Amino acid sequence: MKESQVVTAIGALSLNREVLRATLRDAGLPAPSIDQWIAAEPKAPGEFGEDRRRYPVFWALARALIEGVPRKSARKPAEAKAVEAIHERARASRASFLGMHAEEVYAALTNDFSRFIRVENLVFAAADAFPGLAPTRSEIERENGALQRDKDGLEIDQGLLLSHILGCERSGLHLCHAMLLPRPDSEEQLQKFIVEGAIDLGPVRVERRGVAACVTAANPRYLNAEDGTTLDKMEIAVDVAILDPATKIAVMRGGVIDHPKYRGQRIFGAGINLTHLYRGEIAFVWYLQRDLGYVHKMFRGVARPDALPDDVHGWGMEKPWIAAVDNFAIGGHCQALLVMDYVIAAADAYMTLPARKEGIIPGAANLRLPRFVGDRLARQLIQYERRLACDSPEGRMICDEIAPAAAMEASIDRAIAGLTSSGAVGAIANRRAFRVGAEPLDLFRRYMAIYAREQAYCHFSPALIDNLEHYWDAQNRSG
Repeated sequence: MKESQVVTAIGALSLNREVLRATLRDAGLPAPSIDQWIAAEPKAPGEFGEDRRRYPVFWALARALIEGVPRKSARKPAEAKAVEAIHERARASRASFLGMHAEEVYAALTNDFSRFIRVENLVFAAADAFPGLAPTRSEIERENGALQRDKDGLEIDQGLLLSHILGCERSGLHLCHAMLLPRPDSEEQLQKFIVEGAIDLGPVRVERRGVAACVTAANPRYLNAEDGTTLDKMEIAVDVAILDPATKIAVMRGGVIDHPKYRGQRIFGAGINLTHLYRGEIAFVWYLQRDLGYVHKMFRGVARPDALPDDVHGWGMEKPWIAAVDNFAIGGHCQALLVMDYVIAAADAYMTLPARKEGIIPGAANLRLPRFVGDRLARQLIQYERRLACDSPEGRMICDEIAPAAAMEASIDRAIAGLTSSGAVGAIANRRAFRVGAEPLDLFRRYMAIYAREQAYCHFSPALIDNLEHYWDAQNRSG
């Protein structure tokens, strides 16, 4: 553990105990339980085995105190203040523990780095193996069905856990490797695609188009937005498109939708489903699963178990990607353009990153967007929601080709032919060469460590709810 981490963690625990006691007593919590919890607080991390025994005692007592308070929506101000104080104290303790032991925790969960565990499973494996370090499945299930504003933010502890694991080089790279492997449920769909040349996964379809595997988003009710119903299927589709041996290139496009304003038209995508976000139907780990999973696979390829895909000592199986932007690419769909090899946009299409109006971080756009448009314009796009017409000088920094809306099909065919005419080997070699200088794996790993922590707090910030109600009128939209 770094000295600065120790100082920060201990400093976070230095709140006057009498003030803490008074805060909890004002909420009506029993004095003996308060005293027992405060007395159990570890002063500083030490030996892993001993800490693995004593820290969970403190976390369990914290949970017991919170369970003595009504659910968030029914709390009085003093009770809300007490719960916040307990969470802050317990989280500072978890940060202290992980600051010293994150790699040991990960080694214990992965049998000393011999097993790969996906991020959405890792958070619950940690909860089972280290009680109190992260919320259990049953704890998360108890909050399911609640609006985002009525949740206690238990998943923030998942963000802290993943941030520390990603922050350690060895465990962080191993977790990135795990997320770049093909999903276990992709193999069956791949075999079907090899034989039939098409698969329909519901919210996403894949079809072979000559030498191209075309991935089409199909969430028409929500303008092809992404949510908990689309994420797994999209990653399967990306696995299939990359691993299909009969194609040399992959294409991402939005399907035709049935919204009254755009009925019969294609839309590339509207980003995250804000209605589902407001209704508490998007889990925090969704963000990490998305950007460590299918988005990263489009950028870096699908990994093999025996080789870390760091582009220097090992690489995965990959293809160049084309994006075809019809109408608009908003939020996460704009982020996806930043990992593409070639972007075709309809002349009337536009791009926007409305993170400011959502109160969240726009995936890895903060890392990647400045490479395209420079730091100042990137900040305008992310922090001030500047809208870019694809057919503008600034838009052309991201879009390679502008086509008449009615001529998109022909433009896609020309791009496929142009990018594969010299063979796939050279195209893939060049994208690796670009990538190793622009975004080596360890840089991505460090970014995601910060992202995991900051996005967790954003996801449960009161500002997120205020933003969704103010800008999206989310409280009046049906699910």
